Amino acid sequence: MSDKYPSLSIELSEFIARQHLFFVATAARDGRVNLSPKGHESLRVLGPNEILWLNLTGSGNETAAHLLDSNRMTLMWCAFEGPPRILRVYGEAKTIHPNHAEWDSCVEYIPAPVSGRQYFKLKIDLVQTSCGFTVPFMDYQQDRDILEKWSEKRGEDGVRKYWQEKNTTSIDGFPTGILD
Repeated sequence: MSDKYPSLSIELSEFIARQHLFFVATAARDGRVNLSPKGHESLRVLGPNEILWLNLTGSGNETAAHLLDSNRMTLMWCAFEGPPRILRVYGEAKTIHPNHAEWDSCVEYIPAPVSGRQYFKLKIDLVQTSCGFTVPFMDYQQDRDILEKWSEKRGEDGVRKYWQEKNTTSIDGFPTGILD
């Protein structure tokens, strides 16, 4: 019930563009596996083997920490409307922080709000589709604006202070590189 491909087709890229939610999974060589839901207009398919997504400020920063140790990443989408489908893309990713030279070129694809913490660029080496027959139908209502309001209230300096307090290490104590 699953098919494997070396890259994203136009049809699969269009499927990704229609989704309001995706999941990211990473793991360091030791410690916990992290799986996080992501939303908003934070992801772009740059080509058949490349995805860029903007990671917004959150309570943890596991993905960045894991990529410093092991650059493996999996992204997953589920069809909550229309025909059933699960799409996973696998590959190697790199982190782009605000102080990196590549940051400005990423902003051209996905503008970074005050809460923009880092971009991740994924080089895809495998694409897999599967049935999704048990994924429920769910209706999208709207994006939440809580993080946007929170970060605008604090401003850039306040968000960076939060990063210092909450985002410099993973739950397993691994560095995230956020302020390097």
